[in-house]
Amino acid sequence: MALQYLVSLAVVGVVLADQHSHVSFSLGGAPKVTHHASHHHVPVHHTPVHHAPVHKPRVHHPKPHHPRPAHHAPVHHPQPSYHPQPAYGHHEPAEPACAANTTKPWCLEDAEYPLYEIKHAAEYHYEKLLSLYADVADLSTELSVERPKTLDEETYLCPSATAYVRPLRAINTEGKWRVIVNNVDVHYETLTQTTRVEECLTAGDACPLVPECYESSCLQKSIYHRFLVYDPYDQYFPFAVETFKLPASCACLLGAYTIDH
Repeated sequence: MALQYLVSLAVVGVVLADQHSHVSFSLGGAPKVTHHASHHHVPVHHTPVHHAPVHKPRVHHPKPHHPRPAHHAPVHHPQPSYHPQPAYGHHEPAEPACAANTTKPWCLEDAEYPLYEIKHAAEYHYEKLLSLYADVADLSTELSVERPKTLDEETYLCPSATAYVRPLRAINTEGKWRVIVNNVDVHYETLTQTTRVEECLTAGDACPLVPECYESSCLQKSIYHRFLVYDPYDQYFPFAVETFKLPASCACLLGAYTIDH
C-alpha cells in the first residue's frame, strides 16, 4: 500500500514538473500544488538589425516664375553728320543778323552762314540734291544781256541799278528768311546760284525826259525767281526749291494826257 502511494506521488511529480509546477506536501492532508512562474529564462541572442536609411523623396517646390522683360537689341539708325533739326514749321527761325546791315530783302554777306553744315548735308544727299539743283541751275542770268552803259546806245526813262548777285540769304514769297545754297563745294563741284536784279532809283517819281503834260511815274517791276535753299530744321532732307520775288526792271508808267492852261 505504501509502495502504491509512493508511485502515485512520483507520477504526479513528473507531471507537475513537466508543467513547471511545484508540489508541496502538508502533514495533514492531500498534497497542495502551487503554480510558480518559471525563473529560468532561455538566453536570447539578439542579432543587431541594421536598417538602411530611409530616403524620403524630395518634394520639388517650383519657384514662382517671373518672366524677365525681353531685351531687344537697339536698332541703330545712322545719323547724318550734319545733325538735322526739326522742321521750320515747329521752330521758326529768327531774323538773321545780316538783315540788320541791309535794306534789301537779301544778304550778300553773312557772318553766320552755315557753310560747313550745308557742305556735309550736300555730300550726304548728293544724288537727290543734284536733281534739285539741275532745276534751278539753268535759271542763272549771269550771261544775260547787260543794259547799255552810255546814252548813245539807249536812253532809259527811269534810272535804275543793275547787278548780278549771289545771295546767301533772302526773303521768300511767304515773308520768311531762307538760307540760299551758294558757293558750296561738293564732290569737286561748286554749287552757285546767280540772279540778275534791277532796282529803280526813283520809284514813284515822275519819269525823267517825259513832258509834264503827261502823267508818269517810275514803276518797279519784279520777277519770281526760284532758289535752292538749305533748311537746317528738316531732319529728313534739308533742301528744297522755294520762290522769291526779286526786282527785275524799272519801267515808266504813263497816265492820262493833261493840258495845263
